Amino acid sequence: MTTAFYPGSFDPMTNGHLDVLVQALTVADKVIVAIGVHPGKVPLFSFDERAALISTALRQVLPARADAVSVVSFDRLVVDAARENGASLLIRGLRDGTDLDYEMQMAGMNRQMAPDIQTVFLPAATASRPITATLVRQIAAMGGDVSAFVPTAVLDALTIRFKR
Repeated sequence: MTTAFYPGSFDPMTNGHLDVLVQALTVADKVIVAIGVHPGKVPLFSFDERAALISTALRQVLPARADAVSVVSFDRLVVDAARENGASLLIRGLRDGTDLDYEMQMAGMNRQMAPDIQTVFLPAATASRPITATLVRQIAAMGGDVSAFVPTAVLDALTIRFKR
């Protein structure tokens, strides 16, 4: 059984994240969505909220594979967390060439530290390439419509969080 580790902040999960997660399920039997927890950052949503939003979004688009996904937190090197969770693949989504340049550097470093863990790049769907969680948070905070950028459950959570 192949296990993939899909790390990120997912604050909040976007349609781009969801697209990459669905793709990851075509290359791995099991996917662990790993929410990075950084002590110096204050996230918009707590770990538990993000985990619930990820699970809900996946159940809405791919209910038959929802049980193949788990959500964990991590606060150390990605390769160490992946190894501790039994993953042999790291999943990374790519939106554009800028992402590719950065991700290639990270993949090279990760391979040096953990040659047993392979990085897999998955291209974002065309519609989700301009989406970033940072932009979604900023637009939502300013009262903008982010419905085209996030799953329904995330839209509902953002609406409640930024209720004016």
